[in-house]
Order: sequence, then C-alpha cells, then structure tokens
Amino acid sequence: MSMSIALKSLVGVCALFSATLYAALPPMSINTAKAELGKRLFFDTRLSGDDSISCSSCHIPSNGFSYPEPLSPAYTGSDGFRNAPTLINTAYKEVWFHDGRIGTNLNDVVRENITEDWLMNMDMRLMQERLKQDPIYVEMFKAANLGEPSNGGVRKALPEYLKTLTSKNVPFDKGELSDLASQGEKLFTGKAGCSQCHRGALFSDGKAHNTGVPENHEIFLDPMRHQSFLAYNMFMGVQDYLTLKRDVGAHVQTHKADGSDRGKFITPTLRELTQTAPYMHNGMLTTLEDVVEFYNQGGGEDSNKDSRLTTLSLTDYEKKALVAFLESLSGDALIGEEYEWLDYDFGYEYTEDWSNARN
Repeated sequence: MSMSIALKSLVGVCALFSATLYAALPPMSINTAKAELGKRLFFDTRLSGDDSISCSSCHIPSNGFSYPEPLSPAYTGSDGFRNAPTLINTAYKEVWFHDGRIGTNLNDVVRENITEDWLMNMDMRLMQERLKQDPIYVEMFKAANLGEPSNGGVRKALPEYLKTLTSKNVPFDKGELSDLASQGEKLFTGKAGCSQCHRGALFSDGKAHNTGVPENHEIFLDPMRHQSFLAYNMFMGVQDYLTLKRDVGAHVQTHKADGSDRGKFITPTLRELTQTAPYMHNGMLTTLEDVVEFYNQGGGEDSNKDSRLTTLSLTDYEKKALVAFLESLSGDALIGEEYEWLDYDFGYEYTEDWSNARN
C-alpha cells in the first residue's frame, strides 16, 4: 500500500469516527400545514381529560421545552415522579422516555402521553369529538389534508410540530468554540470519558446505564407523586411495586430476576443543557457544575453502577472547561410565534342540551 493510499484510508477512518462521535443533525422535511396544526394542539388544554393541562404545561418553551422543577406536574389528582425531558430534537430519537419504554415512533409517544391516566388522561374518542366542535380545527385539519378532526390526525400533526423543535445556532455546530470550550471538548473525549455514552448527533448512545444518581425522596414522601409512581410500576409489571424505594428505570423493559437492571436510565441528550435544568431523570442535580462534579466523583453509590464510572480527579480548571463545552451545545431559545401558539383561541360555544342535539 502506498503512503498516499494509507493516508487517505487513515483520513477516511478518522472522518468516520468523527461522524459517529459528533454527527450533525440532518435537516428535517416538514409539512407546514400539519406542523401548524400540531403547534395549536400542543398548547390546547382540551387534549387532557378535564381540560386542565396541555403538552406545554410540562414542556415549557422558555425552559427548552422541559420543566424548571426536579419533578414534572401531572394530571389532576396526581403529580409526576420524573423530570420532564426536553422535546427539542426529540424527533431525532429512536427511543423515548427516561426508561426507554417506547422505541417505535413519535406517533406512539403522542398516544402514550395523551391517554396515560396520570399524564393527560384523555379518551381519544372524546378528544376527537371536542376537536370537531372547533371551527378552527375543522379548517386546519382540512388544510393539512387530514380530513375531519380525528385522533389519528392528532397523532400525525403533533409529531410534525415536534420536528420543528430543532437546535438552532449552536456554537458547537457552527465551529465557534471558545478556547476554554475547546479544552473541554478534549476532556470530554479523553480524560473525562464522557463520549463513551454521550456520542452521535444527540450526544447520546440511546442506551440505558446506571450512574448511581441518588433517589429523589419527594417521590416517596409526597402522596400525590407516590400514587402515580405506584400505579405506573404496577401497570408495567414490577412485582414488588408496593415496597419500592427506588425508581427502577429500564427494569420495566427487561425485568431481570436478579435486579441488576434496576436503576438504569437512557443516556440523555446533552443538547440545550443551558435551557433545561435541573438535570437527571429525577432532577437531583441543579447545575452543570453539579453534573460535572457528580461524574468527577465517579458517579453515585449503587451496587449496579456501570463499571466504567471511576473517580476522574479533574482540576478546577478542567471542570470549568467541561462546563464551557457543555454550554456550547446549546443554541437559541425556541420561543415566539414560530414555535408557540400565542393566541389563546381555544374557546367555542357549548351546545345547549347537548344530549338531545343532533351531531
């Protein structure tokens, strides 16, 4: 093999590795009419059973389409037991939710969130009838070539809207790293070992790992949250759900008899971190500095913790550099008319004596 051929081969291998580690987000093909319909649906509380919450109640645009508290809200009479993840770039995922329980498509993710009793608790047949009574939806569904308002149309329009929530003007993507962030990138792929799990376009391998994140005891001390937690684990077939004192995570998928899969959670994306605090599946880490220090200490305490997590012995400067690199993965806030339905035009005239009225 000649030197030039060998060099070209080496360059090709390096390019392939780089693409695997830091692949750019590919452009999305978006149906504008469907996305606009999905945007209105996202902010409409009538998609919940008692007209109390919308998708945007937990996924707030000004917070990077996440929630600014450790644990999310939930349907009336309950409360959430996990942190609400960002929806920015969610259309690029192949697995969803902290425990990875859905790995098919966004259509199924939408159905799960709308119909799950502790989330939005909506019977989609009732939702369909509500939408049919709104003249604006009648026109928007027609414009999107979805026929009359239907639950199937909702499950097509909302994913189309989610495709519009893509990172924008990210310093890392534009190659505009500060000197400190550049040092952090070297640590990220080297000494700190972050890229072992945080790789690819989303800086996530899409797999479940146990890093020893401490439990959020509010889940077990708050009756509203605990009842949601119990009901969910019972439904997911966790046999000892009544005595659980930890979130079992991806165990709801694998159900290993020895419990070695308990405490594993899907590697989260690192994009848009500056907008989406607090961090981890239960919001137990408040700042990026806390996250870096958590891993500097080798993660938390857990008998099933990933063996790759060890003490890093980072200097104060190296910690700052890592934080600077993580901050460089965030772009513009996706707020304003392009991303939000700003007109609250969800009211409509109620049908008098509706039980006797013709449909």
